[in-house]
Amino acid sequence: MITEAQRLQSVQEYYFSKKLQEIANMQTDIPIISLGIGSPDLQPHPAVIEELIKNAQNGINGYQSYRGIPEMREAMATFYKSKFNVDANPSTEILPLMGSKEGIMHISMAFLNEGDKVLIPNPGYPTYSSVTELVQAEPLFYDLTNENDWLPDFDQLEKLAKQKPKIMWINYPHMPTGAKAPKDVLRKLVEFATRHQILIVNDNPYSFILNDEPTSILEIEGAKDVCIELNSLSKTFNIAGWRIGMVIGKETFINSILKVKSNMDSGMNFAIQKAAAKALLVDDSWYDELTTIYAERRKAIWEIADLLDVKYNPDTAGMFIWAKLPEDVDDKEFIDEILYTKKIFITPGSIFGSNGKGFIRFSLCAPIEKLIEVKKRLEA
Repeated sequence: MITEAQRLQSVQEYYFSKKLQEIANMQTDIPIISLGIGSPDLQPHPAVIEELIKNAQNGINGYQSYRGIPEMREAMATFYKSKFNVDANPSTEILPLMGSKEGIMHISMAFLNEGDKVLIPNPGYPTYSSVTELVQAEPLFYDLTNENDWLPDFDQLEKLAKQKPKIMWINYPHMPTGAKAPKDVLRKLVEFATRHQILIVNDNPYSFILNDEPTSILEIEGAKDVCIELNSLSKTFNIAGWRIGMVIGKETFINSILKVKSNMDSGMNFAIQKAAAKALLVDDSWYDELTTIYAERRKAIWEIADLLDVKYNPDTAGMFIWAKLPEDVDDKEFIDEILYTKKIFITPGSIFGSNGKGFIRFSLCAPIEKLIEVKKRLEA
């Protein structure tokens, strides 16, 4: 009998993979409206589409450099300099990725040995813990709580540091809660990592959605010695399916990740790289337009949350609204009731960790017309 690898014994199929299949199999008289996944429904900038088409027609379709074309890496460096005031050498300190989710695996494979400890936020992106387990390292969950504005408890971190973790995952603006990390918190994280020789990986794809002050941990003095940052074009430029991400950090870190990446893929499509370079250099009116659209949707989601009698913090960033259910209401039972009776899908908070229990998450990736329909269904 052929059995699966032992590493899969602690890893489950991704929640959305299973739930979306369940929804697809449902027999319904009205369409299901999904407020679950953060998959942008808006169009990319017209110039980006034009660049993609033009370069797709030029016949350059072969394997590309694992490091990406110089034009795209230079655009990534320009983006980081103009938006975060972070200097990064495009030749040695930037590595394009086929989506930042790929980077989570590459980084873990590059730095973790079997049994190494990894600090993972609770609640947090489930891929951090599943990849940690896939490489047979050990998750150490650190608490993020509503009472502490979903920021790390440094007393708890100091206690966990005694177990000598090798990597710490952070993610600000935070998914799923939308919490923003002030620079003094990022500074304390850099000091913590320096003191304990921990590699911090900041996963930073939501900085430009409903956020007046985009930040990078690499802005902090000394961060490059102990930090790297993942970023993605998926959310900011509405090109999630194109799979374009990047990791930024000092050359030695990048070279270690490249050893893994170069054995995993054969380079990003040329036309997509050219289009990515174009996207990274759009003017500020693009971000203003995004903000206007998402702000209107956020207001509609707040009204939906009020109808459901759930509490939310209006001062958050990103493309989700995180809301607290009344006491003793089970989040998975709550969202299933709405799914089956109102044909509306909302994400239960407990899939992001035990500290997400009793919360739900709404996505802003639905046009205002659908949000109006959600309100009508709930009012009915």
